[in-house]
Amino acid sequence: MADDEGQRPEDEFQELLRQLFGGDGTIDPEQLSKLSGMNVDPAMMQQMMQQLQGAFAQAGNDSDPQISWDNAKRAALHIANQSDRGITSGNRRDLDQAFTLATLWLGEATTVSELATPPQAITRGAWVEKTLDVWQELAQPVAGSIADALTSALDQQVPEEMQGLVEGAGRLMRSVGGSLFAAQLGQVVGQLSTEVVSGGDVGIPVMPAGEAAILPQNFADFGRDLEIPEDQLALYIATRELAHARLFRHAKWLRLDVITQVTEFAQGIHVDTDALEDLAGRFDPSEPEELRRALESGALLPAHSPLQVAALGRLENLLAMIEGWVDVVTEDATSRLPSADRIAETVRRRRAAGGPAEKALGSLVGLELRPRRMREAAAMWRAVTNAVGVASRDALWDYPDLMPTAEDIDDPAALIARLEARARGEEPAPDAMDDALAKLLAGEIDDDDTGDENPAGPQPV
Repeated sequence: MADDEGQRPEDEFQELLRQLFGGDGTIDPEQLSKLSGMNVDPAMMQQMMQQLQGAFAQAGNDSDPQISWDNAKRAALHIANQSDRGITSGNRRDLDQAFTLATLWLGEATTVSELATPPQAITRGAWVEKTLDVWQELAQPVAGSIADALTSALDQQVPEEMQGLVEGAGRLMRSVGGSLFAAQLGQVVGQLSTEVVSGGDVGIPVMPAGEAAILPQNFADFGRDLEIPEDQLALYIATRELAHARLFRHAKWLRLDVITQVTEFAQGIHVDTDALEDLAGRFDPSEPEELRRALESGALLPAHSPLQVAALGRLENLLAMIEGWVDVVTEDATSRLPSADRIAETVRRRRAAGGPAEKALGSLVGLELRPRRMREAAAMWRAVTNAVGVASRDALWDYPDLMPTAEDIDDPAALIARLEARARGEEPAPDAMDDALAKLLAGEIDDDDTGDENPAGPQPV
């Protein structure tokens, strides 16, 4: 049946696709709203169409379209900047003084050297600019998985009679799906910029290497109801931030190790296609909040696989050891502060609970960045410090193979015994790996001793 203007709806739909996919680049939002029967704000619909057209242009010009993160950056900076009150000269002066004194105190609490770049006070927008590349790297595997799932759903669910109409749209769907996820990530990172107090507040190295910073506006919000003198709070936060940044500058392998473990975990993530198809089947474009809630709640991400659970355990232990070391060093450096214990407990509870944006980020990428064993790791570092001193403790960060293990967190006694023996000049007792390596270097191991019964490689089944 024809409509009031004598044109069939399917003809209007094809005309709309022609405009979007290869026309003059303009779409009348009023016409689109009328066509779809949706009550949609025309300005919002026009903006969405522009984003779709941009995504299609990118897909058409790239044989292997990549996800554009421009939407993520725009969304994050919009949220960060619209609520940013800037930095006053008083804020900057107070924090500079706190960083200066914190640097002196840390010189007594750790042998890890000072930063080459002076710490600074930064705005929320500057924090987004400095950290967004890391968030993109962490979220890339999930964004790619969602984009692939949308492309697969398009191929499998479009009726045969419409295949010609959507031919070639799969690459567009991949680009659009990834861009929509990127925009959602930008919203979460933008909100996170209103919560973090310092550069190392989230536990992982999101700031550029060797940089330390405090966000004065968020610092003021954090301390408003604590009834703690602001100068003491600033000294504690500055000390903790410098300790975190110093550690990652000193242990040059550590940053790569953390990021690698996070990305290895994220690469195992895939989209729950059943949940995606269910959402697509009942999705009302006039109610986009449902899609946003599905992304933020993690409803599209299935339960962790056994490999992911193992990877998550390793990552949690590493993050706990980082946080535990920072806790102990900060405690020693701020021992002169009357309110140090109260501030430390407040910071620990805040890190354990996480803020709303951090929880949303965890749902979005399937990973929570809160170390569950932080107190146990701090107790281990305290025991090591008391037993062998600051220098021997900090030397454990020199190489990855010197690092304590998860078993050392549970029971530091064996680790302390090894360190004490080393301090006395004693050689550690060789283990099975040491024995095998010694035999190999001495030429005492041949192919028959390796246990490899099939030196030619795997055979066909």
